[in-house]
Amino acid sequence: MAWDGKHLKLPEEAVYIINTLNEHGFNAHAVGGCVRDGIMGKTPEDWDIATNARPEDVKSLFAKTVDTGIRHGTVTVVLNRRSYEITTYRVDGQYKNNRHPLKVEFTPFLEEDLRRRDFTINAMAYHPEEGLIDPFNGIKDIEGKVIRCVGSPARRFKEDALRMLRAVRFSAQLDFTVEAGALNSIRVNSRLIRNISSERIRDELTKTVMSDYPLRLVLLKDTGLMGHVLPEFENCFGVRQNNPFHVDDVANHILKSLQHIEKDRILRWAMLLHDIGKPLCKTTDEKGVDHFYMHCSESECLAGIILKRLKFENKAINKICRLVKYHDYNIIPGEKAVRRAVSIIGDDIFPDILKVKEADRKAQNPAILDERLKELERIRLIYAEIKRKEQCLNVRELAIKGDDLIKLGFRQGKEIGAILGRMLDAVLDNPEINDRDTLAAMAENMREEWLNCN
Repeated sequence: MAWDGKHLKLPEEAVYIINTLNEHGFNAHAVGGCVRDGIMGKTPEDWDIATNARPEDVKSLFAKTVDTGIRHGTVTVVLNRRSYEITTYRVDGQYKNNRHPLKVEFTPFLEEDLRRRDFTINAMAYHPEEGLIDPFNGIKDIEGKVIRCVGSPARRFKEDALRMLRAVRFSAQLDFTVEAGALNSIRVNSRLIRNISSERIRDELTKTVMSDYPLRLVLLKDTGLMGHVLPEFENCFGVRQNNPFHVDDVANHILKSLQHIEKDRILRWAMLLHDIGKPLCKTTDEKGVDHFYMHCSESECLAGIILKRLKFENKAINKICRLVKYHDYNIIPGEKAVRRAVSIIGDDIFPDILKVKEADRKAQNPAILDERLKELERIRLIYAEIKRKEQCLNVRELAIKGDDLIKLGFRQGKEIGAILGRMLDAVLDNPEINDRDTLAAMAENMREEWLNCN
């Protein structure tokens, strides 16, 4: 339900928690991002509750609790298989390493708890009977679509440098502008982001990349943050692409491509990194046309370095790097060519490669887009028909296996690998020969050739 200026729709469990705390003499309110999202007509992912009850009080009132952040006053209450974080009103002491408070002190006052928060839009509270508590004019900033710090921006960012990336992320997620004072403070303090863990930086970047407005990543460059978190991307700004396929420099082409692919973590990161190596590969011919030979390999290498630095899991690194490696692979819209392309690229990522190619092309020269999209559609239809016919696309799908070749008298090792590779090559050209008897006969002929050559 959208905000009507008075009421928010809270989950039954959240209302139950607040009422239970109230009935035992404690104050309690929904706080933070859930209130912001509710006001904006969005469905909150989580509902957080703040209270003047101490953690031990909360634990005594609810049957199932988890000590998720007991040192900072947070207990998770589990109701109907949903989790709700209940945190005691607190004020933070001095911060360590621009990230964590050295100590926290509990306070009986809600406003003091809200005062320590990052932005005004996240410093509101709501009670089903009392209504909205908004001491820092968060509602006004929601109406004005502004990201504004609670109190001094410099203090907020020096306390927790991750808040600088959060400002960019909220701008991208909500389509808000960052208030000028906050922007200037980020520029002054951008180096502090180096004190933040790679995992935290990765998570904020991912949320920004996955947002509805990924073009707001440009704020990282405008504020100086990009040089600390993605210097390889910063190098792409101003690198012109004077050739028939492009109208933007490398960085702006990359940013535009993000808008043309679904909000999937792997796909969005693949688009962010697909041309990251172009600045290292640029050449200009005698006619003044720019070329970027080998940029796919260079981008794949840099993507691996970046993703490892940001502590991505190996499975994600592997898939993103493969998408980057093959994003510009030339696929001719014919059955044999598509089968060979799938065999080289990998059947597991081939549908995603087509998505990446489409996003890449939509961010290039619009004058030549229509025919290039039609070509991709022809490739999709051919691929769908290949899958429908269950045609062989890799060694695993051959009708004959390595064990079969051993039974036919082949030696285990390189010989078998070479024979299987040659059989796959033949089957990709002629899928109808993928039956055991035909391949066994082919293997015998190959074995004689092998013996004659060795």
